[in-house]
Amino acid sequence: MTDLTLNDGRTMPQLGMGTYQIPDAQAATIVRQGIDAGFRLVDTAAIYDNERGVGEGVKATDVFLTTKLWNDRQGDPRAALDESLALLGVDAVDLYLIHWPVPTADRYVDAWKSLVSLRDAGLTRSIGVSNFLPEHLDRIIEATGVTPAVNQIELHPRFQRREEVAYHQAAGIVTQSWSPIGQGKSLLTDPVIEKIAGKHARSPAQVVIAWHLAKGYSVIPKASSHDHLTDNLAAQDLTLDDEDMVALDGMDCGERLGPDPKTFG
Repeated sequence: MTDLTLNDGRTMPQLGMGTYQIPDAQAATIVRQGIDAGFRLVDTAAIYDNERGVGEGVKATDVFLTTKLWNDRQGDPRAALDESLALLGVDAVDLYLIHWPVPTADRYVDAWKSLVSLRDAGLTRSIGVSNFLPEHLDRIIEATGVTPAVNQIELHPRFQRREEVAYHQAAGIVTQSWSPIGQGKSLLTDPVIEKIAGKHARSPAQVVIAWHLAKGYSVIPKASSHDHLTDNLAAQDLTLDDEDMVALDGMDCGERLGPDPKTFG
């Protein structure tokens, strides 16, 4: 599995396992299946309400573990992270993210300052953000001189975020894609993707994940069955050709599936 080098010098697996909407009671079993299949990055968040189960799943393993600070805790990130660490059963996480900027509350700059302190205290090894736009990134970098290692954003072939990706590349921020294969089946049944999948005798999900990997993004597809977990991992062995990439790049239509970071929260 390919690793990406973060701007703090640490490395992170490029392909990871998302756990959004996996119930806490099922999380341990599903996460353990993912690790046994070959995943080395597991992504959760306080708001997913499954950190205890995820912690059980990663227990006694050497995986890269990410969790996130929820919007209503931006005033006390230390207490929020302490709670997450207790649920996860670890002394530190590999990556701690501010989940959303919530610009109407205007607390994300102070929250970022706290994350810098949490990293310096050894409670998280790397720090980053999620759903931040360039305007939000500008503010936190200017205020602290510390650039996030990762920005986790909604990104898929129908919503390619070229401006944000270009910003990340210039700043040395890893782009990490959430909802990378869309939500539901509409993206995976797109004729463009189905054609490429047929050409390579691969699944549509593998085609989309391979596109993210070829772009250099980190990607965290969610799966809750053994078959889907192994299918997602197999995308690492799929090499898309130039014709495939041009076709997938041409799917961009600005179709946002999640909330708008300018107004959410």
